[in-house]
Amino acid sequence: MQHKSVLLDETIFAINPKKGGIYIDMTLGAGGHTRKILEKSSPDGVVIAFDKDMNALNYAKDTIKREFKDRLILINDNYANCLEHVHKEGFGEVDGVVMDLGLSLDQIKASGRGFSFMTDEPLDMRMDSSKALTAEKIVNKWDEDEIANILRIYGEERFAGRIAKNIVRSRPIYSTKQLADIVKECIPKNLYKTIHPATRTFQALRIVVNDELEDLQKGLLSAIELLKNGGVICVISFHSLEDRIVKNIFKENKSNNKLRLINKKPVIPTKKEIFLNKRARSAKLRCAVKTEIKET
Repeated sequence: MQHKSVLLDETIFAINPKKGGIYIDMTLGAGGHTRKILEKSSPDGVVIAFDKDMNALNYAKDTIKREFKDRLILINDNYANCLEHVHKEGFGEVDGVVMDLGLSLDQIKASGRGFSFMTDEPLDMRMDSSKALTAEKIVNKWDEDEIANILRIYGEERFAGRIAKNIVRSRPIYSTKQLADIVKECIPKNLYKTIHPATRTFQALRIVVNDELEDLQKGLLSAIELLKNGGVICVISFHSLEDRIVKNIFKENKSNNKLRLINKKPVIPTKKEIFLNKRARSAKLRCAVKTEIKET
């Protein structure tokens, strides 16, 4: 994997890993944040890392866990279920939580599951391959109005109706290239100068297949509950729907005196980071500190 973790230095600075600290990486991916936290919390800090994708866990077993051994606990499950797993592992409160909501480069480029139009792959898009719903089922079985609705809501796609009509007319559709070409036909050439015309459609399908927004809400609330007083949560989002959820949950918990915002406005990548890693351009980092004093 050649994945570069976005806003890595800014996230680690906010988390401020310490010796003996307990941390959660809700989205292990290629392990960039996990590795850095383990390094900074040496010699006895622990990271509990979640990922639905077994490929990510196998990579971490062969690399990071081999180096840090029992200090890394790997869990193959949705981060939305973090509360029960953390307690099952014998931990109560934790010192920090990081959530990087982007896909790793390995998942984008060569997963074989069609997360991107950059390579021609089957239309799968499942993080958890045991789930029944795939992107192929949506584009080939759902009706035009249903497809238009998800493109409009989860992709914020202004040409949702036009794209949905072309999808239904072009069935059967089995590959990412097929779908990308179908979408491209519906978008005026003078638009989408900075992103591929199929970006929003692929985003919408991936969100629906993996229940991403529902999981984000549940995972965020669980993470806040797990934080000890003074513990830090950092969330990196890559599109407005994710960022809006993070912003609103942080705002609500701030008003309830459970969180203090570290940064009122999201931290964004520097021009240098964007130059070195174009995928960073849409990233936003929001951080908060747990401030709730529990009654004894």
